[in-house]
Amino acid sequence: MSGEVFSALRQALHEEEAVVSATVVSGEPLGAKFLVFEDGRTVGSLGSPELDAAVRADAETFFKSGEAETRTYRLSDGREVEVFLEAHLPPRHLVVIGAVHIAIPLVAMAKELGYRTTVIDAREFFATRERFPHADQLIVAWPDEALAQIKITPQTDIVILAHDEKFEDPALHVALRSRAGYIGAIGSRKTSEQRLERLRRAGFSEEELSRIHAPIGIDIGAKTPAEIAVSILAEIIAVRRGRIGQPLRPAKTSPAAVSGDGG
Repeated sequence: MSGEVFSALRQALHEEEAVVSATVVSGEPLGAKFLVFEDGRTVGSLGSPELDAAVRADAETFFKSGEAETRTYRLSDGREVEVFLEAHLPPRHLVVIGAVHIAIPLVAMAKELGYRTTVIDAREFFATRERFPHADQLIVAWPDEALAQIKITPQTDIVILAHDEKFEDPALHVALRSRAGYIGAIGSRKTSEQRLERLRRAGFSEEELSRIHAPIGIDIGAKTPAEIAVSILAEIIAVRRGRIGQPLRPAKTSPAAVSGDGG
């Protein structure tokens, strides 16, 4: 790895900046290195502007998946080159607005999934280390002010559990203008529609509002705080993996359909 590429990759890892590395593993120039950053910057080259451009375009997939894969590229000069692409992503960051009961198991479970966790609440008697021993960071401040202190990237998942529009709305204003990978807000369908209407009046477009997952979580019939936490994390994982709306198994076929009755 060239000194320039190695230094850039090391700095990106140190600063927890998302980057995709590409290496020629078959073809010429063998071993050539290329880095693509999430903001579009690049370092190094695979020896061909055409190949660099193709890899740069493909990098978007890896920023979303966080995976590694060898891909084959056929160039206009007839050459075939195999390139190993690997995503180097910072840890997922779960930011919870509202230090309520649901937040306690949510933060604990998120830590088991490898998340860095932050809990934000303006009420210091809720956002305590006794209630949230698993949280990496507790911020006692108004949500919009606290979010301004956090680096929000596509690896950041924001969960709003505040149940109060004076906390929710300012937080959503910041979240919707950010690059957060997931934005979810708790509340009934009626509450969620009222929230959307307030945000429309504040000037947010339907496209922007479509980023909000509300009512939050996957419908698993959750009742307890821990079950609701499972539902929320399940939705976050599904969104990240692009699996929303895809069942784990086909629906059961009715006996009538199997037998052909009714035809």
